[in-house]
Amino acid sequence: MAITVSLVALFGLVLFFLLRSKTLGWGSAFIAIMFGFFLASTGASGPINQLTHAVIDAIRNM
Repeated sequence: MAITVSLVALFGLVLFFLLRSKTLGWGSAFIAIMFGFFLASTGASGPINQLTHAVIDAIRNM
C-alpha cells in the first residue's frame, strides 16, 4: 500500500507538470494511465467512484 501511494504521488506530480507546461504526447498519456491505474488501487477509489456517481445522477436529474 505504501508503494502504491508513493507511485500515485509521483505520477500525479509528473502529470501535473506535464499538463502545466502543455507538453502533451504519448508520454503524457502513459503517465495519465499509470496515475489512474495506481490511484484505483488506493483507498481514494471509493470516494472518487461515489463522487462520479453523484455527479452523473445530478446531471441526469437536471
